[in-house]
Amino acid sequence: MIAPDKDYSPEEEASRFNAACDLAEKAALRLIARAEQSCLRLSVKLERKGHKSAVVKEVISRLLDRDLLNDERYARLWIRSRLSQGKSPFWLRVSLEKRGIDRNSAEKALKTILDPETEYALLLTYIEKTSISTADKLARARLKSEAFSSSVLDRYYFF
Repeated sequence: MIAPDKDYSPEEEASRFNAACDLAEKAALRLIARAEQSCLRLSVKLERKGHKSAVVKEVISRLLDRDLLNDERYARLWIRSRLSQGKSPFWLRVSLEKRGIDRNSAEKALKTILDPETEYALLLTYIEKTSISTADKLARARLKSEAFSSSVLDRYYFF
């Protein structure tokens, strides 16, 4: 027969919670040491490892306070790692949102990374990888819908 859960004093509960947070934080730091993490993805990983939601929220808060976890930094690094794949700015933003990065942070990261030269190089890679026919009258509209800036498109079409 299983013994019923013991009632703990508030001090004991606080101590147990802090101990659980310490264990979860150690697991989080191991994950962060391997690769930059987003808040959402780290939360999911910790909960999958059996850490309770309240503990995970506290750990995420602690890591954010110490700048060991930063969604904007994650977004910038993630974008940089995918520039050579020739994905569009739209695809990059949507993919970040799927990873739990809010739209504003994703757009801010894109603006930080995609200076005119980097965006132009991305456009050239995108055109090459997608085999888009830029002679097609709809090509510019398609590229615009993929969130390439007007200035970069003007540079491509007029130079």
